Amino acid sequence: MPLPNQTRRSFIKTGTAALAALPSISRAANANSQIQHACIGVGGMGYGDFKNFSSHAKTKVVAICDVDRNHLARVAKEVPDARTYTDWRELIEKEGDKIDSVNVTVPDHMHFPIAYTAVRAGKHVYCQKPLCHDVAEVRALTEATRKADVKTQLGTQAASGFGDRMGVHYVKQGLIGKVKHVYLCSNRPGAIDTYRLMGPRPKEKHAAPDHLNWDLWLGTAPVRPFAPGIYHPTKWRAWQDFGTGWSGDIGCHVFDASWKAIGLTAPKTVHATVQQSWQKSAARRADTWPQSDHITWTFPGTSITEKDEITVEWFDGRIYPPQQAQKWYPGKIYPPESALMVGTEGAILIPNGGGAMLLPRDQYKGTAQPKLEPRNHYHHFLDAIIGTTKNESYFEQTGPMTEAILLGTVAIRNPGEKLDWDAKNLAIPGNPSAHKLLKREYRQGWQIAGF
Repeated sequence: MPLPNQTRRSFIKTGTAALAALPSISRAANANSQIQHACIGVGGMGYGDFKNFSSHAKTKVVAICDVDRNHLARVAKEVPDARTYTDWRELIEKEGDKIDSVNVTVPDHMHFPIAYTAVRAGKHVYCQKPLCHDVAEVRALTEATRKADVKTQLGTQAASGFGDRMGVHYVKQGLIGKVKHVYLCSNRPGAIDTYRLMGPRPKEKHAAPDHLNWDLWLGTAPVRPFAPGIYHPTKWRAWQDFGTGWSGDIGCHVFDASWKAIGLTAPKTVHATVQQSWQKSAARRADTWPQSDHITWTFPGTSITEKDEITVEWFDGRIYPPQQAQKWYPGKIYPPESALMVGTEGAILIPNGGGAMLLPRDQYKGTAQPKLEPRNHYHHFLDAIIGTTKNESYFEQTGPMTEAILLGTVAIRNPGEKLDWDAKNLAIPGNPSAHKLLKREYRQGWQIAGF
């Protein structure tokens, strides 16, 4: 049975501290034991995540949770012994001494409350990208992870693929010389289609279907009426209250290899330009993300870069990388979702989920490829819990990258303004309106202790 409403809400304030006092589960420390895993969010992408976790030989899915009972029923048929929940707080409260790990596969605005609570309860956490909805949430979760000493993994599956790993290897080996510029893009039609019809929020009031707990789906977000076909289950990414736009969704995938290869740290500045129709509409700017945007960061240089600063640019929707970037690609159509690192001696192009290309091709003909073992991103996380390997995208590594990406979403909402970033103090000095966007206000009853 769900927790009474008052109990559920008071759990956010007091339950986390109580769970943090529980002893850390140690059964998974033995390579011969079985990880007891809980899936939080099992619809859509969550179903695919469930299948990956349940396919690991030393992992058993013992608990599942979803605010949509239809999603829950589908997975319950495949793991009939798993305990079922509609409220993640109830799951963590009741399963505190029975599970080792959880995955968080829910809309962006609920990543932090769930992951943060689980980490403070001593659970290993796999969280889908982006790590959180807001910059301040990322910083708090990263620090909590460091203190808890648990295994974590961001859902950047391409980071475990051959293409990203080869690209990181080639850059670190100096094959393209010193890196001068980075171009990231996601110009696939699906992004534009997702946002095409997004205007101001619907005013009509509809009752949520019986199988969906709409209050739990809203979670920390402001109250708004259910609208069929608008938020749940697919279009929530287009709305600022729930998603982080296309750059937040796909940015972690596309940015990851460049971040690791160059050894980037917190940016110094960020600014953005966006589609004019969105920028000129006060109603759309208050609610939704634009269909197209261009984000530019200035980062401190590293031993891998040509200069003491390096510029990284992101393009999405109908704003495309410039011809000086696209001309590197020898084919007819520049890969619509890709990362290009241009160096003093050549360039490397990594299509998202594809192989790494050293360019110009003739210059690198015969280059030896690194010997890399196949890797399942989910299993790599689980193997790290057991202790047989080090996982690929742990929060202490991907947290700073996610902060930079989410600073881009702050810049999108302040188009044309160059924002300075004080990473140490988690501040955007001299711009109160932009600074306010680093941390949103949760609705009453959903505040989290310690944050």
